[in-house]
Amino acid sequence: MCGRYATTRSAGDLSALFESYDDTDGRLGPDHNVAPTDPVPLVRVAPEGHRALSLGRWGLVPAWSRSPAGAARMINARAETVATSRAYAGSFARRRCLVPADGWYEWVRHPGGKQAFYMTPRDGSVLAFAGIWSVWEGPGGPLLTCSVLTTAALGELAEVHDRMPLLLPRERWGAWLAPSAQPEGLLAAPPPEWLAGLEVRPVGPAVGDVRNDGPHLVERVAVPVPPARAGEHGELTLF
Repeated sequence: MCGRYATTRSAGDLSALFESYDDTDGRLGPDHNVAPTDPVPLVRVAPEGHRALSLGRWGLVPAWSRSPAGAARMINARAETVATSRAYAGSFARRRCLVPADGWYEWVRHPGGKQAFYMTPRDGSVLAFAGIWSVWEGPGGPLLTCSVLTTAALGELAEVHDRMPLLLPRERWGAWLAPSAQPEGLLAAPPPEWLAGLEVRPVGPAVGDVRNDGPHLVERVAVPVPPARAGEHGELTLF
């Protein structure tokens, strides 16, 4: 999974959708081009036992790390190894979270260069990436960080990238957040019929620059490609 996604809902909307207490202190804003180490919303279980919508930094920093310098390399944790990795295992066992998103980006290489795609629900509903979190105690105070779990891509998504975020349908949110003696049983990919509700949308090249933001980044574009990869209308196809 490439390191870009979009999350634009307000704290109020996310708190309602995830039935959580808003702990973001008014610091959450829309972001159509989230990049590694950016602040992102996440839903976790607070020590008091209720769900909390928090603002954390994307790129896990384990509590034992000497510094947060390597966080940009820790944005994703593989579902296949998250339970055994020294960096992620503790968070996976005890500190799981939901990472709300509108959709995520991937790039496909072709003879003419690269084409960006945006994966998003056709019905406009919210996505929940399976995530894990940690708190690093540094000179500036506690730093809340998170990673998104990834798994093997399925269906049409595999034509864009061999990995995808571990997506959790609404009925799995509670189990992911709840304490579990065997959390490995929570790592199943969503069913094919659920994944069929995702649109694979070609978008413009502006998303490739982390300095760009705004709703124009997720707008569908028609992409001419060499004849060998073109459909009957001359637009990029995934097959």
